[in-house]
Amino acid sequence: FLLDEEEMANLPENIGDDILVPMGKDMGGLVYRIQVSPDNCVGCGLCVTECPGKKGEKALEMVPVKEELKHAKLADYMYEHVSYKIDKYPLTTVKGVGFMRPYFEVSGACGGCGETPYYRLASQLFGKDMMIANATGCSSIYSGSTPSTPCNIDKDGQGPAWANSLFEDNAEFGFGMKLAENYKADHLLSVIEANKDDCEPELKELLEEYIASKGNREQERTIVDKMLPLIIASKNEEIKELLDQEGDLVSKSQWIVGGDGWAYDIGYGGVDHVLASDQNVNILVLDTEVYSNTGGQSSKSSQAGSIAKFTAGGKTVAKKDLAQIAMAYGHVYVAQVAMGANPMQTIKAFKEAESYNGPSLIIAYSPCMEHGIKGGLSNHQRQQKDAVACGYFNLLRYDPRLEDAGKNPLQLDSKEPDFNKFKDFLLSENRFAQLSKINPEHVEELMEKCLADAKKRRARLDRML
Repeated sequence: FLLDEEEMANLPENIGDDILVPMGKDMGGLVYRIQVSPDNCVGCGLCVTECPGKKGEKALEMVPVKEELKHAKLADYMYEHVSYKIDKYPLTTVKGVGFMRPYFEVSGACGGCGETPYYRLASQLFGKDMMIANATGCSSIYSGSTPSTPCNIDKDGQGPAWANSLFEDNAEFGFGMKLAENYKADHLLSVIEANKDDCEPELKELLEEYIASKGNREQERTIVDKMLPLIIASKNEEIKELLDQEGDLVSKSQWIVGGDGWAYDIGYGGVDHVLASDQNVNILVLDTEVYSNTGGQSSKSSQAGSIAKFTAGGKTVAKKDLAQIAMAYGHVYVAQVAMGANPMQTIKAFKEAESYNGPSLIIAYSPCMEHGIKGGLSNHQRQQKDAVACGYFNLLRYDPRLEDAGKNPLQLDSKEPDFNKFKDFLLSENRFAQLSKINPEHVEELMEKCLADAKKRRARLDRML
């Protein structure tokens, strides 16, 4: 948070100068503070592991919760009464995004969950205008546990619209949301076209600007803010029909979200149907490489050699390459991201996917409790970094707009992997490390299979460059 003088003066308690940091010159006297919600902390330690420090001292530390519960009112004040100041740093950077409001908070997921940071990031970037179709699975449980939800709205009533469908039809469900928005947008434009010439000159000019800006949400929002008072005051009664659909005047950001069990397996037919369309929808796959919510069963996203239910001796076939399948269409924006490996690439991929006027697919590598990471999920961002460094997972962005400009649409964002570290990475997770006990006869064969699959995936990408 960045606090101004008035917000400082209204703090409910004296929190001391040692944890209020002046931001320096040209910052208008603002001070900086990290604020944890003590009565919502689950004690996973992920924030402490990840948050940097200065001169060898971490910015955060784990302390007994009873010492901090006394600051609950302070946390509430920070979240409810301190404004989000997003004009100080570029919103294309980790620092800039860090000051944006998250419309996704306190999810109730497993402590250190690898999925929720992506959901939070999407909500920071697009949360004001998001419409979300969420497949049944972990993300539907921690997002829709009645009567609570991590999705919230701001003081202006803006925030994500969230709904849960089934495993098997979530892509179709989100696709239907988009078609419904298209219908409403067409109706709004028809009302404007039929009546703008009979409106007052200033209102007519804004209506024409709105038509020209349709699809650019920031421009739409600026125009709508000026337009609404003039519509209310207009003598043209027909144009006031727009007031009945005021919430639809600014275009929505349509997201279809779910895990790999949905996207790779049970709902894949629907995912493929959406990718084959020309609709402007964004699919976010929270890839844990296993059916996390239903008990840890193997999915088509699981890697060879990994132990899970139904592959108790280690999976014998390769992970399905959903990115390659989607890229084969040619008109789909595709990205693979791992926040812990490259947060800037993750932000860039989310922004590019959302700005692309067509179907987009983001596959987000999400470490899970089912992986059995040594040291626990507090290390899951480091685990993502190691996964990319050894070639287990590749970072990429495939943007059809580049091909239209005569460039290669594929950009590989991860360096040439060090496959010598591959087996060490596998052994850092129990789902692979247990092979030597559970299936000692085939442990080397299965690990070699997993490595060979990784090399093939990388070689396919290299050939596309």
